[in-house]
Amino acid sequence: MQLDKLVTFYKALGDPTRVRILAILANGPLHGQALAGKLGVTPPTITHHMAKLREAGIVYERRDKNTIYFYLHEANMKRQSQAILNVLERAKVGSEEGLFAQAEENNDQRRAQMAAEHLHVIKSFFMPDGKLKQIPSQRKKKLIVFEYMVRGLKHGRKYKEQEINDYIRQFHEDYATIRREFVMNHYMYREDGIYELNPEEMWAKAEDLR
Repeated sequence: MQLDKLVTFYKALGDPTRVRILAILANGPLHGQALAGKLGVTPPTITHHMAKLREAGIVYERRDKNTIYFYLHEANMKRQSQAILNVLERAKVGSEEGLFAQAEENNDQRRAQMAAEHLHVIKSFFMPDGKLKQIPSQRKKKLIVFEYMVRGLKHGRKYKEQEINDYIRQFHEDYATIRREFVMNHYMYREDGIYELNPEEMWAKAEDLR
């Protein structure tokens, strides 16, 4: 992780109100008005703090009709908290010069490995005509397959259930199972039979699995 990203992360946490916001969101998502009420501050104050936390990748938001709900991004919190410990461990065995360059190189290698793994899974489970051979049993491979599928849908568009069924049938006949998986893994949000893509930050990610 680059030094500037670490600095942005820890600067975002360097305010008592923001730490209190995170403690509240750890118990579940809330909208800005509710957060303002719990903290005894004005909604514009919440907006200001949320902009800082969002920039650092600590929170993300999802709109439900006319209300925006804020969520704690736990996976990013863990990733970025671990990053500073990794830097300190590497500093014990290496020189200060080039420390962050090496860290970034490691990140690039990790991203390349993940991309290669995703491509391998996609080639293994999809036929040349785009049909899904079978739903993977291993959760990590399943998430790779589902993410590949949902990327063909459009953000901001509302889909009727029949539209989602027809879309999934292009890949596999078991549209009911896959449709449920789309919701369970937070790729999509469902309300009154209408489906919409969630922000990508909410999607279950194969790389977050241990």
